[in-house]
Amino acid sequence: MHDLLFRGARLIDGSGSPARLADVVVDAGLIAEIRDAEDSGRPADARQVVACDGLVLAPGFIDVHTHDDALMLERAPLDRAHPKLSQGVTTVVTGNCGISLAPLDASAVRDLPAPLNLLEREAFRFSSMAAYLNALAAQPPVCNVAALVGHTSLRVKHLPDLGREATEAQAEAMAADVGAALRQGAWGLSTGVFYPPARAATTNELIAVARPLGQAGGLLTMHIRDDAAHIEAALQEAFDVGRGANAPLVISHHKVSGQANHGRSSETLALIEAASLQQDVCLDCYPYDASST
Repeated sequence: MHDLLFRGARLIDGSGSPARLADVVVDAGLIAEIRDAEDSGRPADARQVVACDGLVLAPGFIDVHTHDDALMLERAPLDRAHPKLSQGVTTVVTGNCGISLAPLDASAVRDLPAPLNLLEREAFRFSSMAAYLNALAAQPPVCNVAALVGHTSLRVKHLPDLGREATEAQAEAMAADVGAALRQGAWGLSTGVFYPPARAATTNELIAVARPLGQAGGLLTMHIRDDAAHIEAALQEAFDVGRGANAPLVISHHKVSGQANHGRSSETLALIEAASLQQDVCLDCYPYDASST
């Protein structure tokens, strides 16, 4: 007797294969078997059967660019659909654009500058990535979480003057936090040098802070410095940081902004494609023609 059977679903399995009618058998929370729905010669018995006539069954979606650090700490609502699960999202990547709840305890800093205030000040209460991940595990969250460490959060923690490049000692302290976070379960580092609190960071600072990624196999995601007139230089900086850290690079929400730059994505995509021949680099983008912070 199986635990769960999805019967007669239009299955899109994520492999690129055409959709097909299938039954999906689940045991102990794992897919045990996928078989053609027409195969009635081997009927499956299950404690729970979900009739999927006219419905699509697919793997959960991964939302690769979110600011759901605090949302994942909230209990799932019982009286309404969850904003992620209702869209089919079962995994989120948090800590993007240099903004992460950990490792930063707001009680130890006087100001919490934008864009960190995208998240409530009270949520910044985790002095280590381990503390944040332990808080997630205690819930547990409604989605799987892949957490990144935010470079801007590290700057707020270690630099009394955000308008300056980090000193060697400050960069080493931030890198130490990145290394510790990776050992504790973080997936990588994000940057947001587009925003004022990190704008003074130089390429050398970014490379120094990101260096533990190469040693631990961590990921680097970058909200680049400019997505308008100077986007080519901003992309080149991102490529340099990825190579300097020996880390896979993701260009966050790639776009070109402003009417004067309309159509330049043909240029920037060519640059990214050329860079991908020399290093591990890719991009994500949002599927709409507006943005906000």
